[in-house]
Amino acid sequence: MDDTATRHVRTLFVSDIHLGTRGCQPDLLLDFLKHHDADTIYLVGDIVDGWRLKAGWYWPQSHNDVVQKLLRKVRKGARVIYVPGNHDEFLRDYVGSNFGGIEIVEEAVHVTAAGQRILVLHGDKFDMVIRHAPWLAKFGDVAYDLAIWLSAHVSRARRRMGLPYWSFSAWSKGKVKRAVNFISAFQDAVVADAERHGVTSVLCGHIHQPAMERIRGVEYINTGDWVESCTAVAEHHDGRLELIRWTSPAHVEATLRPPRRLATAA
Repeated sequence: MDDTATRHVRTLFVSDIHLGTRGCQPDLLLDFLKHHDADTIYLVGDIVDGWRLKAGWYWPQSHNDVVQKLLRKVRKGARVIYVPGNHDEFLRDYVGSNFGGIEIVEEAVHVTAAGQRILVLHGDKFDMVIRHAPWLAKFGDVAYDLAIWLSAHVSRARRRMGLPYWSFSAWSKGKVKRAVNFISAFQDAVVADAERHGVTSVLCGHIHQPAMERIRGVEYINTGDWVESCTAVAEHHDGRLELIRWTSPAHVEATLRPPRRLATAA
């Protein structure tokens, strides 16, 4: 992609930026926003991490630059809609308000250029459904090899202490299963909410797991995050939706799902 090129799309959906934390990746987000303009931008929760800021103030200039970049887009004519999440839940006290041109709403139904109605919400309200599994863990091949290595060392140490055998790798695999169950339960709860609203698509964030898939006839879209995944969703002018991973400045390393037109809602 040309370093100076800016792609104009109809709508951008971004969530889980977590400004105010050291894990946030503001430079990549700023570069993404530099190369993408939109008529409408949805900020789908956990944009500012109020929880972390309460524990200790961390707000470098780059985080302020993200806020200023969004405000500049408002001044240039973009409509910006902010759907608060759990980490910026303080903004839920201001639902219906407008700050600097940014509209605060509890949730929204977005209609694409193709006529698809998409329920837009952060998703944290479904934690009540899955509170018994409040965490996510992702173990790839490297993590699994590490688990095996740790299991061997822990087992030797336990034998020396006269303790019974305990497998760290088996424990970690159990944790992965719980994580998979968490994601599945979350998706089912979100899809059920879409069904209650009478829409055939739902877009959320919250669990930092970018996705675009069909579940029980409902298009489930998760924007991911700007801590690990660095992903966003774009709606093109013909209504196609694209899930984008922005992994390095001015370069799209991979689209997680090719742009496509979703089926028109019944």
